[in-house]
Amino acid sequence: MNYFTKAKPYNSLNEYYKQRYGKKVSKIALNASFTCPNRDGKKGYGGCTFCSGGSGEYEDISIAKQFTLVKDIIDNKWPDSLYIPYFQAYSNTYKPLDELKGLYEEAINLAGDKCAGIAIATRADCISDECIEYLGELNKKVPVSIELGLQTSNMDTSNLINRCMTNDEFVDTVNRLRKHNIEIIAHIINGLPNETITDNLNTIKFINSLDIQGVKIHSLLLLDNTKMYDDYKNNPFHILTMDEYVEIVALEIANLRDDIIIHRLQADAKLDHLVEPMWTRKKFIVMNNIDKYLRNNNLYQGKYYKG
Repeated sequence: MNYFTKAKPYNSLNEYYKQRYGKKVSKIALNASFTCPNRDGKKGYGGCTFCSGGSGEYEDISIAKQFTLVKDIIDNKWPDSLYIPYFQAYSNTYKPLDELKGLYEEAINLAGDKCAGIAIATRADCISDECIEYLGELNKKVPVSIELGLQTSNMDTSNLINRCMTNDEFVDTVNRLRKHNIEIIAHIINGLPNETITDNLNTIKFINSLDIQGVKIHSLLLLDNTKMYDDYKNNPFHILTMDEYVEIVALEIANLRDDIIIHRLQADAKLDHLVEPMWTRKKFIVMNNIDKYLRNNNLYQGKYYKG
């Protein structure tokens, strides 16, 4: 089913939520102090080179307190909004199953009768079969979506950024999750070192080939507290301009399978750590420029997709 609107020539998340739930849906980002197999030595050390240590806030505050703080902000803006608890920072399936159950179910209970589901961000290489079995049962009670970090399908780039995960591991986990009808959102990054627009479009083709329901796209955010920034100072690589990013995203949308929901087209960074590209601070301008580029060039989601 397509969720195109007159305002957007692609399947936007807002329109998807509107048609699915009939009202505003807001994610409540939660930090449950997870780590990552690419940091603790199971797969690697130091994490992906672009990673500054996970996203999200309130690391030292209880889940209940975090939920209430964000919920109060949302309620002031949209009193009738539904909630999706969103475990965001690091790899949020990387704990023993009993601990995961406690965290997930606490968050769902906090949302109460306004819960529209639960979203869990993680890596494809740290979701056990028993965790997937549990998530499959949970998915029968509330919608479960799993966000998997792919970033790129180019294994040379993957090795360069210390992803420490293979494309085969990603495909395997997608298939295991989809056996339980769990919705999957893939994360990709444009502007990684040495990547070309061909690499970007190959990543879209890779996503198109899998049973994936959503995608998050954003530009590389070069942060001063990362290994990638240290590498950049010694061996600078090209940083995308806004115009380059807009064109790449528009072509990615035109090549993306038209049933996939686009959850994000840009991301934010903490300004005190952002080195490049500085234009990412102008989020709404970037979003508007993507829409304009699509319309001016008669592009829309799936135009160039060939199944």
